Amino acid sequence: MKKRRPPIGIDNFEKLVKDGFYYVDKTGMIRELLENWGEVNLFTRPRRFGKSLNMSMLQHFFEIGADSSLFNGLTISGETALCAEWQGKYPVISLTLKDCWGLDYQDALEQFAGVVSREVDRHAYLMDSEKLDEADKQTLLDMKMKRANLESAIMVLSGYLNKHWGQPVIVLIDEYDVPLQKAESNGYYNEMTSFISRFFSQGMKTNSNIKMAVVTGCLRIAKESIFTGFNNPRMHTIADESYDEWFGFTDQEVRQMLEYYGISEYYDVTREWYDGYLFGKTSVYSPWDVLNWCDQLMNTSDRIPRNFWSNASGNDIIRRFADQADKQTRDQIAELIEGGTVNKQVKPDLTYRELDDTIDNLWSVLFTTGYLTMRGRNEDGSYILTIPNREVRELFAAQVDEWFQEKVLDDTDGLREFLNAILAEDETAMEDCLIDYMEGSISYLDGGKTEEKENFYHGLLLGMLASFKEWNVVSNREAGKGRLDILAYRRREKYAFIIEVKYAKEAADLETDAKKALSQIDDRKYDKVFGRHLPERIVHYGIAFCKTDCRVMKEVARDGQL
Repeated sequence: MKKRRPPIGIDNFEKLVKDGFYYVDKTGMIRELLENWGEVNLFTRPRRFGKSLNMSMLQHFFEIGADSSLFNGLTISGETALCAEWQGKYPVISLTLKDCWGLDYQDALEQFAGVVSREVDRHAYLMDSEKLDEADKQTLLDMKMKRANLESAIMVLSGYLNKHWGQPVIVLIDEYDVPLQKAESNGYYNEMTSFISRFFSQGMKTNSNIKMAVVTGCLRIAKESIFTGFNNPRMHTIADESYDEWFGFTDQEVRQMLEYYGISEYYDVTREWYDGYLFGKTSVYSPWDVLNWCDQLMNTSDRIPRNFWSNASGNDIIRRFADQADKQTRDQIAELIEGGTVNKQVKPDLTYRELDDTIDNLWSVLFTTGYLTMRGRNEDGSYILTIPNREVRELFAAQVDEWFQEKVLDDTDGLREFLNAILAEDETAMEDCLIDYMEGSISYLDGGKTEEKENFYHGLLLGMLASFKEWNVVSNREAGKGRLDILAYRRREKYAFIIEVKYAKEAADLETDAKKALSQIDDRKYDKVFGRHLPERIVHYGIAFCKTDCRVMKEVARDGQL
């Protein structure tokens, strides 16, 4: 029997079911939504956690004329009384705002007009409705042709749908905060905030044509008065126990998927890499990651887990966070990357304009957007935060590495001091320069493998030396009986430096490990990298690091006339 394909990138419920994709049954959300009634319901979840697919599921359940057979055999089909009352009984307005942005405000409005136009076109039958007069139809035509007032779009369209069907409308708005996020990045935040507020207010405040609304996003942006346009909105965040299992895959659902595809032996690595998020009291996996991982295991010979989430989510928030971090915050980042926790007060209703006001705001955003998750609450109400899994931990580490390398290369004065220290063969001055850099870094590496730690410091030195354009710098070159770490030389001056890097477990071991580095250069005969064309002067450096401390030791291997 042919296996159902993982629905990677499929967020249309009808397509997923009819085209034979694997579906993790989340239709129980419909029952909870109707049993815990709220006229307007806002769900905040990180990117790629199934929000859009759930919104499509709701549309196909509620909408008049939708194919009810899509739900055959799914959990909600067992709720016969509920289905009889609600399924296929209401007109639906479904708007996805994830593409409603541009480089300027007018471009963003054009994208909004396109979304409204497509939704009007989806209800093209209204143009033939006997219950709408010619003026109504002309307004619909103007909306389709992008000539109508956007701010009143929901009000107008819901009124016409109610008039035609004799039933109030269910409104679904997906990714409501993306236009605001993009506006903040591109410099038209105030204009977009004002527009979004009016768009919701005119469309949803005291609108008798609306039965219920469901809205999704990443942040709960209450301070901008956006939700004053809603009547008593109910907020459902990742910290709430309600609806905690409907976004993301539970452990049981992941086990069932792995068993279905015959790859259950990869359960432990799947859990290590992609589990760890806590929504309410339910531990969940990232759906995007699990689906891509299953697809990789079934269709390739590659068995190494990948960082799928980072390719689907902008990671500039980590860079902004690192830019603002003081020494205490850098130490806390180090603690997180090493698998620890931090205690932080989380603000539930930030605006994008406030993100950079304080470092505390960025902690809150890291939590709400999925880079951190909670492990519980303290008596003072603060959250116990941690990095959820190995995927995000490696993403954090890579982003911090990149940030630090750029920070070092931007310090031209410091780089020149380091260059002068090498040329002067002054070990103490080299140590001082490196320690100054490391004390401004995030020293998380003492929690990883020795090889990983050495790679970080290797990369740091390589980047610093490579910034001197007049130098020739090579890395991991085969030489003698092994591979040297770094070779830097200047042909005109006929001198060269061979550098070997070590990581010491304790600061007390720095000198011993620096000596080991020097011995390795000699023992493995790295000088043979030059062949018969020996520089007139060759200097060996053994450099050992331990967190933000280091020891540099030197040995002159060849001393000719310069």
